[in-house]
Amino acid sequence: MKAIRIEQYGGPEVLRLQDIPAPEPGRGEVLVRISNAGINVMDIGTRKGVFASSRTYSVKLPTTIGMEGAGTVEEVGDGVSRFRRGDRVAYCLVWSSHAEFAVVPEDWLVHVPAAIPLSLAAAATFQGFTAHYLATDVGQLGPGRSCLVHAAAGGVGQLLLGFAARLGATAFGTVRSEGQKQVALERGAREVFLSDEGSFVAPLLEATGGRGVDVVFDSVGSSTLRHDLKVARCRGLIVNFGSSGGAVTDLNPAELGEAGSLYLTRPRLKDHLVGVETIERRAEALYAGLAEGSLRLRLGDRYGMDQIREAHGAIERREAEGKLVLDIAPVD
Repeated sequence: MKAIRIEQYGGPEVLRLQDIPAPEPGRGEVLVRISNAGINVMDIGTRKGVFASSRTYSVKLPTTIGMEGAGTVEEVGDGVSRFRRGDRVAYCLVWSSHAEFAVVPEDWLVHVPAAIPLSLAAAATFQGFTAHYLATDVGQLGPGRSCLVHAAAGGVGQLLLGFAARLGATAFGTVRSEGQKQVALERGAREVFLSDEGSFVAPLLEATGGRGVDVVFDSVGSSTLRHDLKVARCRGLIVNFGSSGGAVTDLNPAELGEAGSLYLTRPRLKDHLVGVETIERRAEALYAGLAEGSLRLRLGDRYGMDQIREAHGAIERREAEGKLVLDIAPVD
């Protein structure tokens, strides 16, 4: 089978499209014929060696890249009871989706409803599960609650705004350019501000009557987090779940106290995907929202397997606000 592999860490040049033997499912595992795979910043991190020593996301070389995909069940191993050949499925956080076939533990797979194209499932599952746990488990959004979503035109941002609206919360957003504002407004943001150098602080405080928001969802990091301290309400929560703008390395905990006894957390998706029931609950909420239109995710460019280096370059240049998709064997 064809697979995109890395044998060393580095730039896009380390990506190799290779022919390797197709894997076979063991006990409790499912062989998935991949039709589409998402391309995201975690793939960039994998390629660069960000997870080389990670306890949460252990990825060792050599490896087939890609950690989210969708397709159909080709074969099931012994003991598998929830899936059978031909089922439409999706998954995330199991590396090796950038290949024609992948072996996935049964407990990490979910069924994809007929109403959801496999290309959308491949693009939305990782970011959708992320948005769902942030909105429900961590942010505890609901009526009377408010939040700020940074990078609101990005994949997780778009879905976070949608979940906030579904839960009855008031959401504000920040974006990097004027052209991205409309995307965030269409996804449910009440108001959208530019994020440059804290320019969102004054208008957000004005919009909330000086109170600030209950929760700030920050996937940017160093260029926004200290400004977040100014817009979170007293005893509010700041959720730093990414660092696309650089890691925060010099925050003194006393700053949280000075800003109003704030809470700061740095969660990871894997710790919020414990157990089949939890994963299925997140999948049900995500796919139901996508099917009815209350959740929307704009797909960006689509690439063939021989274009993977170009796709990585596009992510690093941050050209697209839509989710990039790798077409492996399109069946939609």
